[in-house]
Amino acid sequence: MELLPAIDLRGGKVVRLYQGDYDQMTVYGTDPAAQARAFAQAGARQLHVVDLDGAKTGEPANVEAIGAILQVSGLSVEVGGGIRTEQTIRQYLELGAERVILGTAAVQNFTFTASMAKTYGTHLAVGVDARDGFAAVNGWLEQTRERGEDLCRRLRDAGVKTVIYTDISRDGAQQGANLAAYRQLCGIAGLHIIASGGISGEDELAELANMGVWGAILGKALYTGKLDLSRVLTRLEKEARR
Repeated sequence: MELLPAIDLRGGKVVRLYQGDYDQMTVYGTDPAAQARAFAQAGARQLHVVDLDGAKTGEPANVEAIGAILQVSGLSVEVGGGIRTEQTIRQYLELGAERVILGTAAVQNFTFTASMAKTYGTHLAVGVDARDGFAAVNGWLEQTRERGEDLCRRLRDAGVKTVIYTDISRDGAQQGANLAAYRQLCGIAGLHIIASGGISGEDELAELANMGVWGAILGKALYTGKLDLSRVLTRLEKEARR
């Protein structure tokens, strides 16, 4: 299982939100590239970056900061937040992103998403954010009537290879991931699942790995020191060799 430390950006700063609430924000740094280098030095190979301003407005707003992060060597970076056109997809891929994440666009314009999945293959991922089991859009501010698991199946059928599934109620709360949801999602053949939201313990990460989750995003637990990235990476590598 891959571990993806998260860098959420707002106004060019490294921040974390509580349960997707833009009014409950903590700033953890003013140099996103320095944070990316710190994760790389701790052993990270993957990185998850989100433009929170972009997610809210629908227009990329932290391109300069993301460009600086993408210059950090040794990291495979996925980028999301406000990506709703093919032009923006190409922009981030040309800057060096490994994967570009569609969120709101995947729900509101499914035909576009299917077309982009066909065009960009494994370089495209979709973020499925769920509250009470239902998909949410527009920076988590609007809840839809489609269950997250059903959306994941539709995305798989449309050619999407990777889904980042976030339980909004767990995000930033450090109360553990929704393991039951990930067990169900791992049953969707042909889809890589990246777990996100509330992950805060080493045993929990081991369980996610054992159930077949492809990757896990670590956010607030790293910033508060509840999890040590180097230690967790070492443990998972040892268990994978058994």
